[in-house]
Amino acid sequence: MPTYVAFLRAINLGANRKFAKDDIRRVVESIGFTDVETHINTGNVRFTTPMRSRAKIEKALEDAFAADRGFDVPTMVFTTAEVADIAGEAAALSAERPGLERHYVYLLKEELPPGVVARVEELATDAGGMVVRGRVAHALLGPGYQAGTVDPLGAAKLLGVATNRNVNVITAIAAKWC
Repeated sequence: MPTYVAFLRAINLGANRKFAKDDIRRVVESIGFTDVETHINTGNVRFTTPMRSRAKIEKALEDAFAADRGFDVPTMVFTTAEVADIAGEAAALSAERPGLERHYVYLLKEELPPGVVARVEELATDAGGMVVRGRVAHALLGPGYQAGTVDPLGAAKLLGVATNRNVNVITAIAAKWC
């Protein structure tokens, strides 16, 4: 059976969107997925399912999360091979740009149309730039970006439904699960 990694968006932000990793694991298991494991409390979960359709897997998870939590939890699903590729691409991009202050990896629900990819990548400033590869956008931020700001280039609004993780989390997940 295939193994997938799901990245949940907008959880554990404020008092009303709490979703602890043990609860995530319980909900994923309740819909019949197996070998369920979570990584830190930011909404990263690995599981096995005989389902093959990414859209159907995402819908099953989102429906179960909403039923359990009472709020929508947008979910982006990737195969473990895709996550390994994302981590490899992230490492290569970071290596090409020594001196990065931050490298955020945006995981997208859908691939962006070419025109939107061009707009996102044109947002580059002295603070950094974006590189889009399929359903992933890398924010590569140098010393000029404002510390603590995840989206200093204003790209997030162009990415559609997405969530982000820093490169260290992506690297750790790939090492652990891929």
